[in-house]
Amino acid sequence: MIILGIDPGYDRLGVAIIEKKDNKEKVIFSHTFETDRKEEFIQRMFLVANYVRQIIDKYNPQYLSIEKLFFNTNQKTATNVAEVRGAIIFVAKDLGLEVFEYTPLEIKTAITGYGRSDKKQVLFLLQKIINIDKEIEYDDEWDAIAVAVTFLAYNQKL
Repeated sequence: MIILGIDPGYDRLGVAIIEKKDNKEKVIFSHTFETDRKEEFIQRMFLVANYVRQIIDKYNPQYLSIEKLFFNTNQKTATNVAEVRGAIIFVAKDLGLEVFEYTPLEIKTAITGYGRSDKKQVLFLLQKIINIDKEIEYDDEWDAIAVAVTFLAYNQKL
């Protein structure tokens, strides 16, 4: 089984591909895709959706695990991220993936057992749960790995 984990964004998009084979999970790809801040939002959204399509075409996942929005104080940013999420979900469904959405609370609970854990706790335990053979620069990539691992935690019978 192959899972695509996404931490949605249009400035930086966290992406992770996790494979579960013989009851072992492995990160086979992770990346932070960045768009140019000088580009208009619609172009950036197009680039993100196109990138997700390329990742799906290359790795052929069966499932998309994507973080639900946590609304912060910047309503414009939240609206734009919601639009990007919609574009990503559309691409995933268009290519036949089942879509699963998780809140930050559900992700933290799946990784640490406690929904109010801080980022350091999540990161520490995530590194214990799954083998990652690379240096990761941005939290967006870690978040994408976490949301993919969350899918595995909540869907053990698949």
